[in-house]
Amino acid sequence: MHDSKLQLLTPKNSVLLLVDYQPAMFKGVGSGNRTLIHNSAVAVATAASILKVPTVLTSIHPEGNGEFIKEIMDLFPGQKAIPRKVPAFDALEDEQVLAAVKAAGRNKIVISGLWTSMCFAFTTLHALREGMEVYGLIDAAGDSTKDAHNYGVKRMLQAGVIPITWETITSEWMHDWGNPNVPELQKQIYAKYDAILGLR
Repeated sequence: MHDSKLQLLTPKNSVLLLVDYQPAMFKGVGSGNRTLIHNSAVAVATAASILKVPTVLTSIHPEGNGEFIKEIMDLFPGQKAIPRKVPAFDALEDEQVLAAVKAAGRNKIVISGLWTSMCFAFTTLHALREGMEVYGLIDAAGDSTKDAHNYGVKRMLQAGVIPITWETITSEWMHDWGNPNVPELQKQIYAKYDAILGLR
């Protein structure tokens, strides 16, 4: 029997969880270019929207941190970002978030969030404890400092999280250039964020 980690991610075997992409959280990011982090999150959310990947969005204290960013919310009309009632760094400690993830019925989960060493890392560790195969979307994450981000990533990798980037997951979900969604993926994602693949 093949290791499930050798199976590619598809729109039918995975779920996407984006944690706390809110204005105040972005303001605290000092580990990297905020625009690139923002664009990576939007690119992945766009791919999930186009390819119909189940997506769960969460926010923490929206009254103070602001609502989940509009660029991503607009991709999922009728869907709300779950305002976590449990004031923890681990998004999956909130029963509503955990239930939404489990409702997708997928064992492969793609996670990213702000900030890397806390909400992102703690949520991935929880997903691993739930027995899920966890893929960490690294380029869509940021933290207060470079060390906080880097060591947050190292902690996740040591725990067994599989690192990916927006380009990896978009291409993996798409699978090949014969996918009928290629024209829209080209227009909405590759042409905007990737100079090479956007030339196809």
